[in-house]
Parts: sequence; C-alpha cells; structure tokens
Amino acid sequence: AQRKARNSNAMMKLAFLSALVASASAFVPSKTASRSTSLNAWKDETVVGITAPVGFFDPLGLSNGKSDEVMQLYREAELKHGRVAMAACLGWYLNAGGVHPAFNSELSNDPLEAAAQLPLVGWLQFVLGCGAIEWLAEQIKDRPGYQAGDILGASYWVDNSDEGWVDYQNKEINNGRLAMLAFMGILTQDLYFHDYGDQIFKPLTN
Repeated sequence: AQRKARNSNAMMKLAFLSALVASASAFVPSKTASRSTSLNAWKDETVVGITAPVGFFDPLGLSNGKSDEVMQLYREAELKHGRVAMAACLGWYLNAGGVHPAFNSELSNDPLEAAAQLPLVGWLQFVLGCGAIEWLAEQIKDRPGYQAGDILGASYWVDNSDEGWVDYQNKEINNGRLAMLAFMGILTQDLYFHDYGDQIFKPLTN
C-alpha cells in the first residue's frame, strides 16, 4: 500500500512538473515566429532591391528565418557579386574584341585562353589588387552608419527618402543581377561551344 502511495505521489509530481513546463513554454516566444516577423519587417522597411515585376524575389526561400544582420550580409554579397559581374562582362568583350592594353597584346582574344596565358606577375597583381580592395572594404564597414555596399559613403549625404537615390540603387542592383546571369551564359558558351564572341548578331552577319 505504501509503495502504491509513493508511486502515486511520484506520478502526481511528474504530472505537475510536466504541466508546469508545458504552461511555461506557452509563454516563451516562438523563434520561428520572431524570425518571420523580423524578415517581414526587413522587407517592409527595405525600398531597395524589391522591384517590379517580381517584387521580393526569393524562390528558394534562402531568407526564411534570417535576421536583419544576415539579410544585410546577403545584400552586401549581392551588390559585390553584381559589381564584379558587370566588370567581368565589360572586360570579357573588350578582350574578345582584341583590346589588350598589357603584355604587348600577345594574349589570346579568347578570355579563358588569355587567363591561362597570363604570366605569374599578372596573377600576382590581380590577387594583390583584389585583396587590397577587400581589406579596404572591411575597414570601411566599421564606420558608424555604414550601409551594405556603400563603400564611398554616399549614405552620409543622401538617404532612401530621396526617390532619385533609391532609383539609382535599384538600377545598380538590377543591372548587377542581369550581369551575373549574363556572365554565366558567356562562360558556358565558351566552355561548351568554344565560342567566346557575340552570338546574338552573329547569324545576321553570315
């Protein structure tokens, strides 16, 4: 009888503790809900990069559950990749067009072959130059009021209440997005079809 009473008391205590934990957990804010609210707030406050006709474009859901800090990091990465892609597209067509300002114009017109022919000193300059830019960008990030991608400090003189400034930023982001897609197409064209030149107007000239 005593064992049954002890077991009964133990079960009651366990049930009480379980109920207490369950009731307490009901007052703990949901991390998912909090993060979702944070993302929605970020989208509501962000006027740059969310443009017609697609609006907030994230088909893979990479932004789900991300904090404001992570979203700013994503925006920084998007801007950086877009800028590099725009420069890469311009450099590709200059090279393919026969413009070789360095190395006595001895490099191939095919940019991939030209990269393979580039002397070690050329690669060293390239790596050191990119490294210097990256280091400088990291130092600039530490300044107060830094905005993602704003290396030149334009946010000190103008903010997103200026429609012209917002329009300029949207143009840069959209051109960068297009350039990233374009460069992937250019690279694929050369790798798989061994044609580094223009394919859009080529049929018209044959």
